[in-house]
Amino acid sequence: MGRNKETCIASDVEAVVTSYNQGTMILEAIRSVCDQTILPVRIIIVDDGSTDEESVELLENINTCFESSVPIIVMRQSNGGVSAARNSGIRETQTPMVLVLDGDDKIESDYIERVRQLLYEDPLMVAASSWMHTFGVLDSIVCPSGGGIVEFLARNCCPATHILRREIWETCGGYDETMRSGFEDWDFFLSMLETTPDSRIGIVTEPLIDYRTAPASSNIKSMSKRLELIRFLIEKHMRSYQAHIADAILEVESISMSRLYGWESEICHTLSENQNLSRTSDEFMKSPSYGDGGMAAAVRIASSHDDSK
Repeated sequence: MGRNKETCIASDVEAVVTSYNQGTMILEAIRSVCDQTILPVRIIIVDDGSTDEESVELLENINTCFESSVPIIVMRQSNGGVSAARNSGIRETQTPMVLVLDGDDKIESDYIERVRQLLYEDPLMVAASSWMHTFGVLDSIVCPSGGGIVEFLARNCCPATHILRREIWETCGGYDETMRSGFEDWDFFLSMLETTPDSRIGIVTEPLIDYRTAPASSNIKSMSKRLELIRFLIEKHMRSYQAHIADAILEVESISMSRLYGWESEICHTLSENQNLSRTSDEFMKSPSYGDGGMAAAVRIASSHDDSK
């Protein structure tokens, strides 16, 4: 439940939590905000048109579920997608910084305290977040790097859960509400980083976000449209891509090489243990790709296997 001991409230931060048919998961998200070492001055829940009866009932009675030291309000709107829900909540805030949290995720008790401190230490930082601990179908530590515009052109380097500067949200126009297939966070971070020269997004290098994973999550589903969505990002942020085209391509190539080396290592290990390759790996060795480092990798694998005999 909420905190009973003396609390410290940050008058410069409000929290926006979005929800859509998330049942009791929203209680876990709100509880994690209520248990912060430094509390936001207010918690705003934006219900994006939930239709599930349990979800609706929980939101109607949310204040009876917590002994919160700060106000918890619920805003309701017709379903418009997560971007529209976040914009609605942020628009309601009055503080210079805003925590954005999805209703099926949670944050560790010192998230606001530590992430907020990054923003105080660097005036060029437009937003900040932390590493993530995933739970659900995957138990892992995910380590986004943060960075400036160059780093974000190749991939998204910040979790959806973050603390932003409200004035930057207003300057860049907020989340793109037309993006309902995914990558809205990546697009938003690019837009924020384009507002001022040398701006950056910071990351606390510890897992302070508990990120729920499931096969049907929107993040996983968006991967099926990855190329289409990246084309949209490139066309929308064309000036940034044109200004840093070499760096962007080299960073993508670096990611590709890293994954290729990882696969190469797995194949070498499988062969050294005299185990059968997977169908995909076997087909790769019989007909390696050309021009992307694939053939070179196949030669290294074959040479390593011959040396081990």
